[in-house]
Order: sequence, then C-alpha cells, then structure tokens
Amino acid sequence: MDSNELYIVLVFILYLIGVLFKKVFLPKLKGVIGEYSVAKKLRRLNKNDYIVYNDIYLKNKGRSKQIDHLILSVYGIFVIETKNYKGWIFGNESSKYWTQTLYKNKYKIFNPVIQSWSHINFLKQISSEFTDLKYFPIVVFAGVGKLKKIKSSVPVIYKRKLLRTIKKNKEIHITHNQLEKIDNLIEQVIVDKKDFKKKHRKFVKRVAKRYKKRSVPRYCPKCGGKLKIKSGKYGKFYGCSNFPECSYTKNK
Repeated sequence: MDSNELYIVLVFILYLIGVLFKKVFLPKLKGVIGEYSVAKKLRRLNKNDYIVYNDIYLKNKGRSKQIDHLILSVYGIFVIETKNYKGWIFGNESSKYWTQTLYKNKYKIFNPVIQSWSHINFLKQISSEFTDLKYFPIVVFAGVGKLKKIKSSVPVIYKRKLLRTIKKNKEIHITHNQLEKIDNLIEQVIVDKKDFKKKHRKFVKRVAKRYKKRSVPRYCPKCGGKLKIKSGKYGKFYGCSNFPECSYTKNK
C-alpha cells in the first residue's frame, strides 16, 4: 500500500469515526451535559429542607422508571425532566409529540410534560400513604434551544429559572420526620443503573425479534420506538420516531 492509498484509508476511517460520534455519542453526551448542569444548580438548595437525587433508576411492582432529577422536600416532591435541544421548540401539554424546528427541518420529540406526569404517577404508588403530599412536575431546557409557543400549565422553563421556580412553593405539606420516611421509601426502590439498562436492552431485543420477519420493519432495534418512512437526500428510508434522541436509520 503506497502513501496515497494509506492517506485515503486514514481519511475514510476518520470520516467513519466522525459519523459514529455525531450519530451515536454526541446526542448522549449532550444529554449528560444538560443533566449535569442542572444537577450543579440544584446543589444550592438548602440540604435541611431539600433532598436531591440525580439520574436515578427506580423499580416498583414490576415497573421501572428513570428520573433525571427528583427533589424531596417539606414543600412537596419536585420531578424535573431535563432536555437539551437546539432550534425552536413548539408544544402543547396535551399533545403526544412536540416539534423541534432546526434549519428549516421539523422533528418530533416526545412530550416532556407527559413524561413528567408518568414519573409522578409512578412515585404516587411508592408514597401512597402520604395523602397530603404535593407533586410538582417541571420541564427544564438546558441547551441553546428557544421555547416558542409552549402551552402548558406545568412549568416549561430555561435552566436559569429553575431555583426560582422551585422556591416559589413555600407552603409546608409534610414534617421533616415524614420527609425522612419518604426518603427511605425511595432508597428501597432504587436499582443499579447497569442492571436497569441491561433489562431495557433485553426488552428492546425482544421487540426487535418479534418484528424481524416482517417485510416492513415497525420498531427501532436500538430504542424500541416506531420506525417511519422519511425522505432524504438519497431517497426514502426508515427513521426512528424518537429522533434526534435516537438516530437509527434503515434503507427502504
């Protein structure tokens, strides 16, 4: 192999690494950075009145949930869903999907308000004995995206407004002793992150195997989302409905 051929091979390898990083690792990295920046801001809360959990995995009665940020306090339970997107974000709390507009292209993203309420319903089963407990869902956009025409009774805010939004709830609903009991309940249902992801991958594989023999693919083998026919520069292809969080594609 001469020097020209070696140069071409190296360029091709670097190109593949760049594509892999952009499609697989970059979205995950952005999510991690967004969650870390929110977790850093939550450290400012008074530790006597607020107990903060970041990126936790819970399992109760056969159901599992991953919650970006969970805050237990005498003022109630705050469930924070963190998003890190570019472009303009449009959404309504009653819609299944919201819209991300990026460079004249539009993408569907799953409604984060619905995600927050599903986490709260899960938590209510764990702490059902505390009937006076109040739950406060909050959606935080930690990236450079701009919120446009968001219709929601649930706070959908930028990161800079997070502490202000939490602290405006000043009515005490439980005692510190009750707060400690709730914290113990949460500790009992926290599961290991690796074990959670391992079981999730098995679920995704079962879904993919179920539809493997179909002539038309229906579900994404990476995340379990629905595959939809899309048009691109080189023709039509199957793309995951959870894009840009999942970048799986398949030629039609």
